[in-house]
Amino acid sequence: MSAVVIHADRLLDGTGAAPVADAALAVDGGRVVAVFAGPVPEGAAPANAEHIHMPGCTILPGLIDAHVHLNLPGNGATLEVAVRESDGTLAATTAFMAGRALQAGITTVRDVGAARTTVFDVRRAMQLGHGHGARIVAGAQPITITGGHTWYLGGEADGADALRRKVREMHKLGADFIKVMATGGGTVNTMSWLPSYSAAELQVLADEAHRLGHRITAHCLCAEATAMVVDAGFDGIEHANFLIDRAGHQRFVPAVADKVARAGIPVCSTLAVGGFMLRALEAMERRSPADQAALERWRRMAAENQEHFGRMRDAGVTWVAGTDAGWRYTVIEGMPLELELMVDGGMSAGEAIHAGTGRAAQVLGIDADVGTLVPGKLADVLVVAGNPLDRMAALTDVRLVLQAGERRVYRPA
Repeated sequence: MSAVVIHADRLLDGTGAAPVADAALAVDGGRVVAVFAGPVPEGAAPANAEHIHMPGCTILPGLIDAHVHLNLPGNGATLEVAVRESDGTLAATTAFMAGRALQAGITTVRDVGAARTTVFDVRRAMQLGHGHGARIVAGAQPITITGGHTWYLGGEADGADALRRKVREMHKLGADFIKVMATGGGTVNTMSWLPSYSAAELQVLADEAHRLGHRITAHCLCAEATAMVVDAGFDGIEHANFLIDRAGHQRFVPAVADKVARAGIPVCSTLAVGGFMLRALEAMERRSPADQAALERWRRMAAENQEHFGRMRDAGVTWVAGTDAGWRYTVIEGMPLELELMVDGGMSAGEAIHAGTGRAAQVLGIDADVGTLVPGKLADVLVVAGNPLDRMAALTDVRLVLQAGERRVYRPA
């Protein structure tokens, strides 16, 4: 890992601070050494450092996608179709998806649902140096009721004793956190508009996860379940939608939004799901009546999700960026769209980027090492052409990616 100084028009450090103009970032030994505004003072850069000049570009931390499913290809396949493959195929898909994420400047992902040990196996292979991909924060099997959302991944458990045992099993396998399906979801025959577990069961899950030193997050698609996981002391919420029936209708509940805000529990956004579904459905040259009905339903749901995102933000809810990559048409490179939709929902561009860098690192519990470009942190660095504060699509024009100081992508202008 040789020393390098990257020069660009501006730098966003991931803390939410204002951009540094005419910036230079010094990296040595795989870590950030210094950030400079204006010319680098004589003798301040590491000795023998390579200087890379990238005019017209922006330096920022490597992006962190806080909600992905690396087992899934994001090519439109349903969950039921994707999980018919062998564990070997699912592990290979995981490795390929992690590699694609890294090429897109996403240096860390949190996998919130994978089959059995597949994500752990790929994480271990990368730790051994057998390949490169986004750093994986892994939860593996989501804990779900019998026949519940993603039951086929191996996480079924019912009742207090079985739930404690399942949390302990995830701990034994090496989970970085615990994921719970507090409602149904995209799995056939599950009910996304109703809580899956009782309040007592959710409390058992939270208590056991915390006893073992793990954070615990919950997939919640209805207001009642969201309120229940807040009461149980969960550390995070995924989606936090307000579904009320099987047709996907939603009704915002201000009291629940206020409850989440008062508790200070971060919510992962996953707005890109609707964005990519709409792109896929609108791109069809010929739509069947069922496709047209799906398009109309997704237009309504995406608009409601966007509105509710803004209302929850206004209520004081803390949002973190995550795409739900892998699910249906949501591609692993989808963070630029996620951040763009967060801006459409009322965030400033700087606030959205913070939600996908420094704040995401805090929520994942990895902020001691990554998420911000401050001295001492690992040098996870993304350089893009243009200014994402003006146009979030600039994040798709990746010119340089460092991961812990190692050069993974370099496309000089």
